[in-house]
Amino acid sequence: MKSIIVSRAALALSLAFASPALADEGEGDSIVVTGTSLEETLPQQLSRYGHAIEIVTDTQIRDAAAIDTARALEGVPGLFIRSQSGPFSYVDIALQGSRTKDVLWTMDGIRLNNRLYGGTSPNDTMAASMIERIEVLKGGESLFYGTQAAAGVINVVTRDFSDDLGGQVNASLDSFAGTSLDGYVRGAIGQHRFVVWANRSQSDGYRPYDVMQPSATDRARGYDLWSAGIKYQYDIAPDLRLNALYQHTKADLDNISATRTKESRNDRNEEVASLRLDYTGEDGVQFFLKGYFHDWKTAYVQIRNPIPAGPPQVIYPAGTFWGYQDYGGSAVVQLNMLRGIDTLIGYDFQSFNGRDDVLLIAPTDEQVHAGVFQLRTNDELSSKGRIAAGLRYNKAKGSEKTIWNVSGRYDVSEALFVEANGGTSFVLPDASQLYGNDPCCEVGNPNLKPEESLNLNAALGGALAGGAIRWKATWFNRRITDLIDTTYDDPAFPEGTYINVSDKVRARGAELELNANLTGGWGLSASYTWSRVRNQGSSVQRDRNPEQYGRAAIVYAPQTGHFGANLSANWVGDVWSTASGFGRMNYGNYAVVDAGAHLWLDQARRNRFGINVENLFHRDYASTGYRSAVSDAGVLDGSNSRFLYFYRGVPRTLRVSYGLSF
Repeated sequence: MKSIIVSRAALALSLAFASPALADEGEGDSIVVTGTSLEETLPQQLSRYGHAIEIVTDTQIRDAAAIDTARALEGVPGLFIRSQSGPFSYVDIALQGSRTKDVLWTMDGIRLNNRLYGGTSPNDTMAASMIERIEVLKGGESLFYGTQAAAGVINVVTRDFSDDLGGQVNASLDSFAGTSLDGYVRGAIGQHRFVVWANRSQSDGYRPYDVMQPSATDRARGYDLWSAGIKYQYDIAPDLRLNALYQHTKADLDNISATRTKESRNDRNEEVASLRLDYTGEDGVQFFLKGYFHDWKTAYVQIRNPIPAGPPQVIYPAGTFWGYQDYGGSAVVQLNMLRGIDTLIGYDFQSFNGRDDVLLIAPTDEQVHAGVFQLRTNDELSSKGRIAAGLRYNKAKGSEKTIWNVSGRYDVSEALFVEANGGTSFVLPDASQLYGNDPCCEVGNPNLKPEESLNLNAALGGALAGGAIRWKATWFNRRITDLIDTTYDDPAFPEGTYINVSDKVRARGAELELNANLTGGWGLSASYTWSRVRNQGSSVQRDRNPEQYGRAAIVYAPQTGHFGANLSANWVGDVWSTASGFGRMNYGNYAVVDAGAHLWLDQARRNRFGINVENLFHRDYASTGYRSAVSDAGVLDGSNSRFLYFYRGVPRTLRVSYGLSF
């Protein structure tokens, strides 16, 4: 077994400007990285060939007092992310001008996206406590990741293995009486390594809408989540390793509306499992074989208050089902048959089935077969410049796609580099777009074609002052063909249906990053993104996609001493949404400031006390745009008049935490 000890400084250097500059002050001087397989190292390997990557570390997650994954991602340059209504809720994402559905979420390489509804995210069952790091790939990544990686990939890496017995226990309390208790233990017994983790988070929540009608008697969006997981690793031989993962999550998540809600809740049960065999020899051959299983079930209940007042109305009885299963396997082999050239050959199989008895979708199943081929140069050819080129053939029910990718990076010097990543990506239509059959809503169209996009990311970056200051400037351009959208112009479908729009959509823009590690444990970071996302021939920005957004942070985190602190501001410019009866409205132009401080209670830094304030100045803002619904008065007088409202971003929240490392 090759166990690699990598100092945090060396890891940051090897990822060349990949993560925001934060002066690190973890409990030790090193971290144990046992991941050497092709799959585990794929995102970081892609970064060596010109793919843009950002890394969020466990220290950054802890300093932000993040409870869920979305909160942990708020500092990523180029990523606009807003939780719909606080922890463990759906999110809105724009990654370099993308939609939410254009970004693939994975956990240790396992696909997590909901193929029933592409616009939902898995954040509502992803606790931050189990995360070792998050790898965010920006740009088209369909070559290795397939559908929904058209704009990038968010890969959550769970707790790493260690040969030394150790772990952590954490507890926190917030000003909405929300509590969280989590912990993990990891170690080894001979050639057997293990990591075990668990989390329990619950809160009654806050009022999620700026305006609520009197008929809505459930007026706070709460959550109650627990999860537990285990990873196991066994060295069959020095270069042959078996890895296994299992995680179970149960989450009761309020799903209330701004009107008439007495009770509305999604009760989730999720199982994620994988088994992988890795060969990491030095004989010119490496490979992995992997199988995975993802089972996601929800029992839904909705009880409404009638207008005028009367007995409650059961709209969906407790236990109404919606959910899916996703399982499959993959294999990749890397060969070094020619001097200076590595060859990667892969196969990917996915099988999906699901149904929805709430917003009705006919029972559906889908199988996807894909083949991947890539050539890469290696350091034998050049240690300064690297190029990769590949193809992916994807075959699914009723559709076939072949996409390509070419990327490269050239290190002009230790202080200057240039990189680019270009190619095509695709997004398959989801089940609701194909097979939705609920009379209330848009009807599915089984003849939809997959979306296809042509992507280009190009960047110039470097370092100043001996590496203390890092900068990067990126240009991105994405053209989408056969974009899937709703239409209400067909009289055969009065509630609407889905079509491939004839006009192309273009997302282009620029991203700037600046990071500085200063003396005395001080760190500064800043990023700015400008994106122009418009239909062909239009001068109007597409809804829910900000034109400008940025972030600035200052961190004090010395390697010695007992105190650390951080302060950050997230700003968003114009961003628009359309509400029925009210037209198109701007819900942007605001900034949210967060602050935190922590105190190490002992010299060994094993006992940590933290205080964090999210939304320090209590800014009231819309997280996902404006909505409208029929008001109580409109029901009573028969006018069906509507009222305007929005989902509220997290109000000012104080969180106090304590952690013990051992």
